[in-house]
Amino acid sequence: MTETGSGRYTFEVAKDATKQEIAAAVAEAFKVDVVDVNTMTVRGKERRLGRRIGRRPDWKKAIVTIAQGQKIERYFVEGV
Repeated sequence: MTETGSGRYTFEVAKDATKQEIAAAVAEAFKVDVVDVNTMTVRGKERRLGRRIGRRPDWKKAIVTIAQGQKIERYFVEGV
């Protein structure tokens, strides 16, 4: 589910990145005003490799809300 119409964009970020660092990076890279940043750590899924059980790495997701009326031009949405 994409929320680009409501000004919310999702990014995969470094696990040690802070909300302030993410907001500054998005504002500088895309020339937009960042209103809010929500982050979460997504746990890696367990996968079987033959008899062994392996695990994909954990990763951090950031949902960035930008000012109303602005949009990120270079943001690619799958299926559109």
